[in-house]
This record gives sequence, structure tokens and C-alpha cells, in this order.
Amino acid sequence: MQAVAEARRWVRPLCWSAVLLDGFDLVVLGTITPVLLSGKVWGYTPETAAAVSTAGLVGMMFGALMIGTVTDVIGRRRALLVAVAAFSLFTLLCAFAPSAGVFGLLRFLAGLGLGGCLPTAITLVTEYAPHGRNGGPTTLIMTGYHIGAMLTALLGILVIPSLGWRALFVIGAVPALVLIPLMVRYLPESPVFQGDRPGLESVKSLLRPGYRRPTIAFWVTTFMGLLLVYGLNTWLPQIMREAGYPLGAALSLLLVLNAGAIVGLLVAGRIADKVPMRPVTLGWFAGATITLALLSVRLPGPVLYVVVLLAGCFVFAAQVLVYAYIGRIYSAENRATGLGWAAGVGRLGAIAGPIVGGALLSAGLAFPWGFYAFAFVGLFGGVSVSLVERVSARLPDDRRTAVRLGETGGAGRAEHA
Repeated sequence: MQAVAEARRWVRPLCWSAVLLDGFDLVVLGTITPVLLSGKVWGYTPETAAAVSTAGLVGMMFGALMIGTVTDVIGRRRALLVAVAAFSLFTLLCAFAPSAGVFGLLRFLAGLGLGGCLPTAITLVTEYAPHGRNGGPTTLIMTGYHIGAMLTALLGILVIPSLGWRALFVIGAVPALVLIPLMVRYLPESPVFQGDRPGLESVKSLLRPGYRRPTIAFWVTTFMGLLLVYGLNTWLPQIMREAGYPLGAALSLLLVLNAGAIVGLLVAGRIADKVPMRPVTLGWFAGATITLALLSVRLPGPVLYVVVLLAGCFVFAAQVLVYAYIGRIYSAENRATGLGWAAGVGRLGAIAGPIVGGALLSAGLAFPWGFYAFAFVGLFGGVSVSLVERVSARLPDDRRTAVRLGETGGAGRAEHA
């Protein structure tokens, strides 16, 4: 028990820090895209920006799809170390890209590590969480994602005018020099990692009877959720520029959006550990739909900031609640694979978000039609997550997990689903 408590003490801060660096990537393109477009860097156009963003997201998709099998072979700990080292290295190299083509290739390679980071960190935190109460730990970890995004937006305001956009990538990579040695020394392996589960069997288990309907519903929901997350973070500054706001105000709204995400995560996590996950997740998708629809209206300055804050609160926490929901539905045997495949399939939505935004910008329809489109996506995400049903047949690893962690109290996963 003492060893478990010591391990748990390190798991959350180290995974939170890894996710914080991952969060840098969430908004870095949205931060620098107006600069690249206005400066005609490499002949940059909205179509070029969409292509570069897509390259990174394709890398994330492959990274997320592979990570479940990888963790079954080398463990959660090593997989997370490899992911952090990979995306940090290629993020650093982005600062020295000589062309848009090289920049896009480096974003793809960084995406491989980024795609594996988040599912692995969430899996580790889930498997060290009190049994059936992973909502709070998962959403807490994801605050790192949005604090990283906020810091990037803030750095964009402070650094770009004096040091240029390339400096952001150097700043985003340097923290790994401290984090990776700490992870090597202190990050524990998951107590449920066996090292003997065939990865292909884990993938097949996602679509077996009892899991098939939740799996497909989660894939559709993460597609919609990540379309919102990446569409907004990539194009919100430029959409607000199209609506007539200056660059400083547009970047400030990006900062407010991610500040709202942190508030939403903290509130949603506390609620999700006390009431069933399904109504909480549905409520958050409903809030996302309403606030995004409101952004299609030209609002007075203070009201606009409040609505953007609320949009961040609902949009980003809704997606994270889906990850927590997945952690409760799947067993230890296929949890990492379930999270990885949901995140990987969801990356198709992350790819679609910037493409949709870029197309609307090119057509001169970004405001207000972009927000109408995003509101519809939020509505569809809520409908799909409502189709998740309880999994009555539990695999035995869940019971072994609870025994290893010494968690005998609290409600089980089925009651909370």
C-alpha cells in the first residue's frame, strides 16, 4: 500500500506535465498562423495552413492508433517517455524549418509522439485512480493541456513581436530537458501492465458483443469533440479577425477560451465522480452547442468574453469527459487500446476541424457560418454519446486492478456509467 501511495504521488504531476507540453501543440498553429499569413512566409495561404495542420493531425492519428498495442508490449511508462521525447525533439526542429513542406513533415513526425502521449497519460492516471472514480483525476490531468495552451497563447502575444514565431517552438521544446529525466527516475509502471497481452486481441475486443455499441458511439463522439477542439483553437483568432477584431484581441479570446476550459474541467470532474457519466457528458455537449451558436451573433465586448469563456468551459471539458467515460467502460485488458483507438479515430475530426475552418475562410464565410457549423457538431456529439450503453460483462482484470491498488470503497464502474 505504501508503494502504491508513493507511485500515485508521482503519477499525476508527471502525467500532468507531459500533457501540459502536449497542450502547447493545441494552439501553437492558431497562434502563429495569422503571422505566417500576413507576412506571406513561404507563400503561406489558408490552404497551406490547413495542409500543415492536417499533416500534424494525421501523425497524431497514427500515434494514437498505435499506442494501445505499443503499451501492451513495452508498458505505459516507456511508451509515455518515448512519446514525450519524440514530440519535443520534432517540435524543436520546427523552429528551423526552411519551407512549408519541411515544416509540415516535422509537424507530422511530432504528431506521432503527441498522438501517443495523451491516451497513455490518461490510462496511467486512470489505473492509479480510486476504483470507479476516474472523472476527477482525468479532468485534473487535462487542465495541464489547457494551461499549456493558455501559456502558448500568452507567449504568442509577448514573444512574437520581439523574437518572432520560430522562438515559440524553441520555448515549447526546452521543458522536456527537465521533464524527461524526472520521468525516468520517478514515473512508475502501471500496476495492471502484464506485458503478455497480444495487441491484436485487444483491438478485436473493442468490437466484440457488449463493447461494440459503446466503441462505435465513442468513436463518433470523439470525432465530433476533437473537430470542435482543433477547429476552434486553429481558427478562432483568424475568424475573429474576419469579424473585425484586431490581432491582439483575437489572441486574447484564444487565451480566454482555454481559461474557460480549465474551469470547465475542474467543475466537470467533481460532478462526474458523484453522478453517472452519461447525463454529465450530455449536459456538457448541450452547453457547447448553445454557446457556440451564441458566438455567431456580434456581441458587446464584455459579453463576448463571457460567452467565449463559457464555450471553452463546455467544449473542451465535454471531450475530456468522453475520455473519462471510456476509462470506466473498458477493462484493464483493453483500456489503453480503447482510449488509443477512440483518440485515433477522433483525430479524423481534428483533421476535419481545420479543413472546415480553412474552407470557410477561403470562401469568406467564416463569420458567422463557422459558428453555426461548430454548434451543429456539438449537437451531433451529444446525440452520439447518448447511445453509449452500459457494459454488463466485465473482464476479470478490473477486479484484480482494484485489489492491487487497495481500493475497496466507492461505487463501481457500471453504477457510474
